[in-house]
Amino acid sequence: MKGFGKKQRWYRKWPVILAVILLLVGGGYIAAHSWYTRNLGPVNSASTETVQFTVVSGSTVHDISSDLKKADLIRSSQAFETYVRGRALFDKLQAGTYTLSESMSTPQIITKLVNGDVSKNLLQIPAGKTIKQIRQVFKQAGYTDAELDVAFNPATYAGHPVLAGLPAGATLEGLLYPDSFQKAADTPASTIVRESLDEMEQQLTPDIVSGFTAQGLNTYQGMTMASIVYAESGDPASEPTVAQVFLLRLKQGSVLGSDVTAFYAADLVGAGKTLDVDSPYNTRINPGLPPGPIDTFTYVALRAVAHPSNTDYLYFVAGDDGTIHFSHTEAEHEQAVKQYCTTACS
Repeated sequence: MKGFGKKQRWYRKWPVILAVILLLVGGGYIAAHSWYTRNLGPVNSASTETVQFTVVSGSTVHDISSDLKKADLIRSSQAFETYVRGRALFDKLQAGTYTLSESMSTPQIITKLVNGDVSKNLLQIPAGKTIKQIRQVFKQAGYTDAELDVAFNPATYAGHPVLAGLPAGATLEGLLYPDSFQKAADTPASTIVRESLDEMEQQLTPDIVSGFTAQGLNTYQGMTMASIVYAESGDPASEPTVAQVFLLRLKQGSVLGSDVTAFYAADLVGAGKTLDVDSPYNTRINPGLPPGPIDTFTYVALRAVAHPSNTDYLYFVAGDDGTIHFSHTEAEHEQAVKQYCTTACS
């Protein structure tokens, strides 16, 4: 009878245990739903400014969400991708240049991309893109391959100050400043490219160039480093510290160890997204800077290289949530990878 009494008391506890479980599950669902709803909202509902945002042909949903987050147009790339996934819109987002605002919600932005509601009379050179991708943007705007062969030939702009330190045989990779440019029906592609080069010249202020010199870099090398910093970061606030890591490794004679340079090297030879291509652009296996920039970048990245953080980190990893975690030692770095990068680093 004694044992039976214990069983009865145990059975009486089951409703309480079940209620607690349901409460926890329900609370978790409510918290997750609240987070999701909040992060679908606008970044700044009071903003009246608009920006031009380009979806490059062939971009994945992750590419688009990352670029929107970098442009501060959405609160969360994860919420963006969840919304797209939940509505089976993966193959519905259309390439083109769009007029967007921080006051737009994520669903409003996605609706624009799905409807192909592109801007008129504007062509945007996006940040974080290669010459190959930018050329595709121009092609979507109606330019022929023959026109683009001329427009993207450095010889077309002989004597331009931005090309002063260009090595023999180099392309315009990384030399075009990302911005939106007016395009009439008869605007030559070379006119837009020249305007972009002119804008890059304006960004290369005496302060930026002298900052490069202080880091032991010439202007072209500084631009090359800025392209890597921009591609690696995704967060303007972290770029000075990312630059510090690479500059310190460069001074110590270590390999930069940049994944994005390895991916760029692989793309040049059509090898897919791999880290193992033997190329002077692959800084995971070759010391020093790559031969030139790997993508377009912003003034923030230029300034980060010219004026890096006053820190002495040697490693960093971007966590699954996009936050960058810095470390002094390889052991600390490996621990950070295990702790913060379980998905993206797999």
